Amino acid sequence: MTTTIEFEKKTKALIDDLKSVCANYGLGNDGNEFKIITQVFLYKFMNDKFIHEVKKADDSLAKDDNLDEALSKMSTDDYQMLEMQLDENTALLRSEHFITSLFHRQNEDNFANIFDNTLLSIAALNSDIFSVMTEGGEKIVLFENLSKYVTDKRDDFCKAIINKLVNFSFEHIFHEKFDFYATIFEYLIKDYNTNSGGKYAEYFTPHAVAKIMARCLVKEDVQNVTCYDPSAGSGTLLMNLAHQIGEDKCTIYSQDISQKSSNLLRLNLILNDLVHSVPNIVKGNTVIEPYHKENGELKKFDYIVSNPPFKLDFSDYRDDLDTKENNERFFAGIPNIPKASKDSMAIYLMFLQHIIFSLKEDTGKAAIVVPTGFITAQSGIDKRIRQKLVEERMLAGVISMPSNIFATTGTNVSMLFLDATNKDEVVLIDASRLGTKIKEGKSQKTVLSYSDEETIIETFNKKEIKDDFSVVVSYDEIKAKNLSLSAGQYFQVKIDYNEISHSEFSELMEGHESRLSELFAKSSVLESRIIKNIKSMNYDN
Repeated sequence: MTTTIEFEKKTKALIDDLKSVCANYGLGNDGNEFKIITQVFLYKFMNDKFIHEVKKADDSLAKDDNLDEALSKMSTDDYQMLEMQLDENTALLRSEHFITSLFHRQNEDNFANIFDNTLLSIAALNSDIFSVMTEGGEKIVLFENLSKYVTDKRDDFCKAIINKLVNFSFEHIFHEKFDFYATIFEYLIKDYNTNSGGKYAEYFTPHAVAKIMARCLVKEDVQNVTCYDPSAGSGTLLMNLAHQIGEDKCTIYSQDISQKSSNLLRLNLILNDLVHSVPNIVKGNTVIEPYHKENGELKKFDYIVSNPPFKLDFSDYRDDLDTKENNERFFAGIPNIPKASKDSMAIYLMFLQHIIFSLKEDTGKAAIVVPTGFITAQSGIDKRIRQKLVEERMLAGVISMPSNIFATTGTNVSMLFLDATNKDEVVLIDASRLGTKIKEGKSQKTVLSYSDEETIIETFNKKEIKDDFSVVVSYDEIKAKNLSLSAGQYFQVKIDYNEISHSEFSELMEGHESRLSELFAKSSVLESRIIKNIKSMNYDN
């Protein structure tokens, strides 16, 4: 029996094979390579998922050695009846859409057109459920004309792709869960999910950060809740949160300005049985034009997670945000445009205010990655935000992470946890000394062990007090410390005391006095020698 590790190796080998095909046709490290790799991978996944679900729905088809042929011979009515029995996460396909069908047609003329039209047909058939929305209401469908990215030998390129896909099957790994697909997804996008001049959270949030945020945010069983990320990137935080809650117990909402990130998030949702949330993925600018609304007002969510960009030039639309309609959402203010270094504008403060405004008032919970400087800043928007969190008693705690927990940035980060139900004590953790430093490319990165992760999660959830690691403080104590959320400012200075008898104390004092007398005597001798030497030098001159 093939093990999960072997399936993982085979799946990664398929990804490598697809990248090899792209390289052989001049697309290695090309800006469009990721589109081909991710869309072809998704096509294969959907093809095998459909076959898998058909076999589950009809025992006779499961035993048929020529399943593709049997499906192609079914009447339209029978085929539609079969489709109605399939799992809701399954994309609909026609027999001519199957990879085996394309494999048998690869010697036909203009095969690249056949290949492209097949993908476009699948995208159109599944447009209502599998499309990403734009803030303007347009649909970004599943697939596009992929062979256009190849400048020469388009037919041969498409044949090479199909020949790689036909000999691999996902069918036996659909029972795998979140951890398997999280590993595969990370491997799939590792060469493409970089913040190369892009905006918002395109870079990959470390799994340890996402895991800690989800486990500290959700500590009880919940049902039918909404989860939101206003700068979703490829969805690492949302996937971990949904897994912690239960994929069938939550609905995902997201927005991100990057179409690339939105497409990757769609792929992530499909891999993790969250297809019902795909229509809630929105490509758009959350700060200037938040999309998700309810009864004409911005929608409020049960859970929000976010790793927003820290600094970004938003001077082009900064003044457009300063309106009466935005006064409540951006309650603490909007950063001014600097005369120089416009790209240093603290856009994370805008996301943080948007998140606070978007939480359900009495029950909402959130976890946000912020620069550690935010938790102690003594003026400006940063402090006004903390003041609101303390005055309205909606803090759960803060975890300050080790430096270089993100290999892509040298900024020290903390995780800020909000909880509208937590009116009592707040837990502050300084985890900066945990982890092991490793080299990742040219950058240094800190990696948390499983034990490190569990220590942080358990300490936070149990509100434990540990020397030089964690404290539990009241809102009044936070006010007394000028709203600081840094654990280190609350650690007690410890002095070790040893009990000794009167005679032992007298003996110690006599010893110190004797030693001092010796030192004074030596000092006098040295002083005499120095004076004598100085006089001698003056005489010689």
